[in-house]
Amino acid sequence: MNASLQNLRGVGRLSTDAVIGVVDLVEALHRRLSPAQVLLGQAGEERTHGIAALVYKSIRGISRLSGGALDAALGAASGLLALIPDASTARSPLQEAARAVLNGVLGDHLADSANPLAITMRLHVHAGDIPSSSPPSDDKLAVFVHGLCLNDLHWQAQDCDYGAALARDLGYTPLYLHYNSGLHISVNGREFADQLESLVQARRTPLKELVLIGHSMGGLVIRSACEYGAQARHSWRRQAGKAFFLGTPHHGAPLERSGAWIDALLGGNPLIAPFARLGKIRSAGITDLRHGNLVDADWQGRDRFARADTRVATPLPDGIVCHAIAATTGARAGSLADRLLGDGLVPLASALGRHADARRALRFPSSRQWIGYRMNHMDLLGRVEVYERIRRWLEHS
Repeated sequence: MNASLQNLRGVGRLSTDAVIGVVDLVEALHRRLSPAQVLLGQAGEERTHGIAALVYKSIRGISRLSGGALDAALGAASGLLALIPDASTARSPLQEAARAVLNGVLGDHLADSANPLAITMRLHVHAGDIPSSSPPSDDKLAVFVHGLCLNDLHWQAQDCDYGAALARDLGYTPLYLHYNSGLHISVNGREFADQLESLVQARRTPLKELVLIGHSMGGLVIRSACEYGAQARHSWRRQAGKAFFLGTPHHGAPLERSGAWIDALLGGNPLIAPFARLGKIRSAGITDLRHGNLVDADWQGRDRFARADTRVATPLPDGIVCHAIAATTGARAGSLADRLLGDGLVPLASALGRHADARRALRFPSSRQWIGYRMNHMDLLGRVEVYERIRRWLEHS
């Protein structure tokens, strides 16, 4: 009940933001379609003047006022219900999936506006949180990191549950990271590094082995965490022995680059330029996927919607044996689907760390690369063939 009210409160805030955003867009169109703009080609502001400006300002004010009243009412109700024990502590997969998508698309806005729908980073064992005061006692941990618009429960919703299988076959305790995938990858990477350090420091005995497994964006979060963990001299960096990257866009994803071109095309036409802002509501996490940003320097002080690749060349983490698993919808190597589509979202070259610039290319040895054929991006989350490859590498590498 309390969680439902919090969700409703978050939706209410987001709805208010959406109304104001639409009003801004309509006002910009109003200004752009004025006679001076259309007939004389005069460049101008995106705000109107006179009576029209007063109307738009009033709509914004009413929206903020009504949204604030709703938020206050729901906040008070939520505070009262917090005193009543919640009969159900189970997480709803459907609600969690919807929230994960919302965070992936608008997560930075949700966090900046303190919206209750914003996901706070946590480590989970299945559906339960891990308190930092009582970390897992097992000495072999496998930490799974999901991708954009997904959550930790997606690892257990596929045909093959990698965590359960590793626990059964090799004695690993699986942990699952849950995070706001709309934030910058470097922001999530730094916090993930800190959480791993807190987890390790809270243990009474040292870890025997720490394995990191990331799907899609999750692999970039792992690489970012390794970079920041090394800079901070975290102890977990010395205990992390292996990392597995499943369909990770090490050098970006074409769909985000397509979004950048759409932004440019829309922005180039003065009559439809206001619509370019629709493309720019996508989160910082999504724009980081254009080239595979890992650290703050890749985006700080730069236009995150710019097309140029300005990344710092960041190699694979020292001291960790890294493996790349890619997929292609094609039936064989070199097919058209293989070259153009990869797994439908990430090209093979990007997933395997290949780059025309030798400084950016990632040095995965051929013995630590594997390609799954007739597989798409989501198949990498739960296919028996993928698990068997991970298991063999853990046993023999």
